[in-house]
Amino acid sequence: MSVHVRRGDTVAVLAGKERGKRGKVLRVMPETGRVLVEHVNMIKRHQRPTQKLRQGGIIEREGFVHLSNVMVVCGKCDRPARTATQILADGRKVRVCKRCGESIDKA
Repeated sequence: MSVHVRRGDTVAVLAGKERGKRGKVLRVMPETGRVLVEHVNMIKRHQRPTQKLRQGGIIEREGFVHLSNVMVVCGKCDRPARTATQILADGRKVRVCKRCGESIDKA
């Protein structure tokens, strides 16, 4: 499955109960088509005390969101945008915003 988002990208959530929220991508799972976005889709996990986690209790953490429900936010126009790939003069492939043409990938 081709993935249009990468770890560290800022994305906007397009659908679901978290619609309209923005956050940074923490993890991408291309094999399942899901992404983990910071402070989006928070779930409560009832955790038993273990060797690693001394104190149990209810832990709140992010849940996965489907790739089709997120869109990359362009740094220049500050809006969710579709991306295209462009090959630069030095041969590097970069993602560019379809709306304004600005590069999304950091140099």
